[in-house]
Amino acid sequence: MNQRLTPGTILLLLVPPLMWAGNAIVGRMMNGLVPPMTLNFLRWALAFVLLLPLAGWVLRPGSGLVASWRRFAVLGLLGVGLYNAMQYLALKTSTPINVTLVAASNPIFMLVIGTLFFGQRIEARQVLGAVLSLAGVLLVLARGEWSLLMQLQLVSGDLFVLVATASWALYSWLLSQRNEPEAIRADWAAFLLAQIVFGLLWSGSFAATEWAVTDAHLTWSWPVAAALLFVAVGPAIVAYRCYGMGVLRVGPNVAAFFVNLTPLFAALMSSVLLGEAPHTYHALAFVLIVGGIVVSSRK
Repeated sequence: MNQRLTPGTILLLLVPPLMWAGNAIVGRMMNGLVPPMTLNFLRWALAFVLLLPLAGWVLRPGSGLVASWRRFAVLGLLGVGLYNAMQYLALKTSTPINVTLVAASNPIFMLVIGTLFFGQRIEARQVLGAVLSLAGVLLVLARGEWSLLMQLQLVSGDLFVLVATASWALYSWLLSQRNEPEAIRADWAAFLLAQIVFGLLWSGSFAATEWAVTDAHLTWSWPVAAALLFVAVGPAIVAYRCYGMGVLRVGPNVAAFFVNLTPLFAALMSSVLLGEAPHTYHALAFVLIVGGIVVSSRK
């Protein structure tokens, strides 16, 4: 952990925000078609099926999964059960700009949790990097007009994003603590599948509660099926694999700054889908966010 930020690691850590930007767009498209908790459960259930041929051995007796059930139960709760479920839920009760703005606090949560629970010392370069990164996110959200930020109003739904952001920060730090059996640790698919096993229990219980206490309904169609396949393969399997490798290489603090590229990528994707050209503020935001990454990762 905490190796130098190499070009290979940079490319690795660019994949998750790109996938998660697509996940945010698809999540908004699924509003009214698939309930948020159900969407999260179906996403991970499909990911579980896809990973079985690669790492089904982890479910066998003696694999080490049962012996490490506490670790994987916590990772499954934070990374599978809570994180995206809270984001999907927030998109029903809050605006996308609010959700993205609150989620931009991820590097700050990462620094605070690392200091409080993992013995990390906050350095000036990390604070400066967080400020630069947050400024880049704000520039995207304001579309280059800072006065628009004054019109933002936080609502109760934004609390769901705070829960999601805090759970992701804690999940990232726990990833860096390599306490699982060597056989599972050495196999990325087994490591992710072990988390999903317990994550499905959490997300399944959340989805069951959703159907029990709300008027949840699901509208099936081929576009919905395609959306589920995308969020299971891209934002789930591929993104989690790349992010986990990135955390092990450079640590949670540096990896967190790459997550703040998500709103920039989402804005660019929306521009492409709507046939609009990128603006100058997109380039300036990219410079600020990358500047935060460079500053925070310097030794």
